[in-house]
Amino acid sequence: MKMLRFRSPSIRSLDQEVLCTIRLLDDSEISCSIQRDTKGQFLLDHVCNHYNLLEKDYFGIRYVDPEKQRVTIPLTCTRTKTAQQPYTMCFRVKFYPNEPMKIKEELTRYLLYLQLKRDIYHGRLLCPFAEAAYLGACIVQAELGDYDPEEHPSDYIRDFKLFPKQSLKLERKIIEIHKNELRGQCAALAELNMLQRAHSLETYGVDPHPCKDFTGSTAFLGFTATGFVVFQGNKRIHLLKWNDVSKLKFEGKTFYVIGIQKEKKLVLTFHTSTPAACKHLWKCGVENQAFYKCAKSSQIKTVSSSNIFFKGSRFRYSGRVAKEVIEASSKIQREPPESHGVSLVQEEAHAQPSDRKR
Repeated sequence: MKMLRFRSPSIRSLDQEVLCTIRLLDDSEISCSIQRDTKGQFLLDHVCNHYNLLEKDYFGIRYVDPEKQRVTIPLTCTRTKTAQQPYTMCFRVKFYPNEPMKIKEELTRYLLYLQLKRDIYHGRLLCPFAEAAYLGACIVQAELGDYDPEEHPSDYIRDFKLFPKQSLKLERKIIEIHKNELRGQCAALAELNMLQRAHSLETYGVDPHPCKDFTGSTAFLGFTATGFVVFQGNKRIHLLKWNDVSKLKFEGKTFYVIGIQKEKKLVLTFHTSTPAACKHLWKCGVENQAFYKCAKSSQIKTVSSSNIFFKGSRFRYSGRVAKEVIEASSKIQREPPESHGVSLVQEEAHAQPSDRKR
C-alpha cells in the first residue's frame, strides 16, 4: 500500500494566488499576487509600471535561494517555484549601462544612482580614497543640496551611512568637497556626476561570485560591459574582453572561461561551492556576453554548457541587447516622469516625491 505524502499549500502545488513582496532600490516595498506559472517578465513589468519606467532593460528581479545565492529570474521563465516562502523578491540593476550619459531619462539615471549607492555601502563598488570622497560628496549634495553652515553642524556627514568603513578622515574630505566643489549643483546633476565617476572604476557593475582558482586561492568573478573579470582581494588579476571570450562552460562545480589573450588560447578554471552556483554563474556570463557583445538580439544563439551541443545544459538570453536599448532610448518622447526621490536623512520625511529639489 502506498503511503500518501501531504504537502503544505504552496505555489508549486496549487493554482491559487499568493502574495509576493518586491523590495525596491530605496528599500520601500510593493506587493503583487503571483501564481506558480508567473514569469519574470510579469514581475519586472509590475515594478516598471509602478515607476512609470520605460528604460526597463537594464533591470531585473532577483531573489535569494536556499543556498544564499542571489538569483535573477529570467524574463521568460517561471522561477517562483524555487524561491522560498514568504516570497520576497528584489528589484535591482541587472545590466549596468556602459555609458550613463546615453540613458535618456532622469528617472532611469536616478534608479542606477540608487543601485550604486547600495554597491558602495555593501562594498561591491571598491573606491580609492579620492574617488570615495568624491562619490560620497555627490551623494550628500544630491540629498541635502548646498552646504549651509546654519543647517549643517560640523559632524553632519555622520548621518549618512555611505561606506562599510567610514573613517573620520574620509568624512572630512567629503565635507570639503561638498562645501567647495559641488555648490550650486541640483540633485540630478550631482547624481549624474556620481554615475560618471563611478562607471570609470574597475568594479563598476561587478556582482562578485566567490570561487576558488586552480591553486585553491579565493577569487571573485564578475561580468561587466567590458568583459569577464577576476579579482583577488581588491586587485583585478584578469580582464578578458567579450570579443576575446570564445566560450563559457561548466561541468559540475567547475566553471571554464575559454578565450584568446595575446594571440594565444587561454583557459581559466574556477571551482564554485555547489553545482547550482556554477550553473548560475554560467548563465550570468552567457546573458552578459549576449547583452553587451551582440549588435542586435536576432544574433543571440542558444548555447550549451558542454563542448557537445546536445549534452549538458542549454540556455539562451531573451531580451534586447545594449545597442538596441540605447537606440530605443533615443526615440523616447514624453514628459519626464517624477524620479520618486527618497532622502537618506529624515528632514524631508513628510515631503512628497515631487517636492524633492532637482
